Amino acid sequence: MLRVRSLTAVTAGRTLLHGVDLDVPAAGMPGARTAVVGASGSGKSLTAAAVLGRVPPGVQVTGSVRLADQEVLGVPAPRRADGSRPSAVGQDPSRALHPLVAVGTQVAAPLQALGARRSAARAQALDLLGAVGFADPRAAASARPAELSGGQRQRACLALALARPGPLLVADEPTTALDVVTQTRVVELLRERTGGPGQPALLFITHDLAVAAQLCQRVVVVEGGRFVEVAHVAELLSAPTSSAARALVAAARRAHAALPPRTLVGVAP
Repeated sequence: MLRVRSLTAVTAGRTLLHGVDLDVPAAGMPGARTAVVGASGSGKSLTAAAVLGRVPPGVQVTGSVRLADQEVLGVPAPRRADGSRPSAVGQDPSRALHPLVAVGTQVAAPLQALGARRSAARAQALDLLGAVGFADPRAAASARPAELSGGQRQRACLALALARPGPLLVADEPTTALDVVTQTRVVELLRERTGGPGQPALLFITHDLAVAAQLCQRVVVVEGGRFVEVAHVAELLSAPTSSAARALVAAARRAHAALPPRTLVGVAP
């Protein structure tokens, strides 16, 4: 579904990505939920930006990004064909939500664009808002983004991303602003809604290897703009080979020491 080759990013004479390669198989195939894991500044979010067509100004990218067998590197998302336009949920919900439009209207809009009647789209939007953890989906739907907390806005963004079907969902640190209970629910929802036949594949960007282990089948470790290790999540947790992967495993075990052991040993099917 996604094939990245020799992706290089340079700004002001500094190389941020060093010819990285990345594959995400189509939904229904092993590895259709792939995580890119690394510390802050490692290049994981810049890789996601190149896939989404959102490279920051001043950054020059070269190489190849093929999505659904179409070359999309350097093509802004609005100019891409529907089949090569991934949906996305990012770290900053304020960039995805219109501040003056009710949340339910925003979530229903892509459903209506696909041909759903207004009432059906509204009902589906309420279902999605409930699925991402809103106890009162109707209240959330009628609210404007400023009336929600940061974590609630992030959940609304996830509902919006799931309402926009596409070949790939790119999730860049989508659980960072959430409490542990809501984070678990969002991870479960992503596992249910991605990776299977007829669903989008998932590219999951995170600094938290424990969260990646709960959701993804395959992990790519990035350090200093280079992909230094690619492995099945169980193999990476049990026998990391790179120093960056060993550090991530150790950090995950320290951070999640109080959680059940399955947090790190349980592997998404």
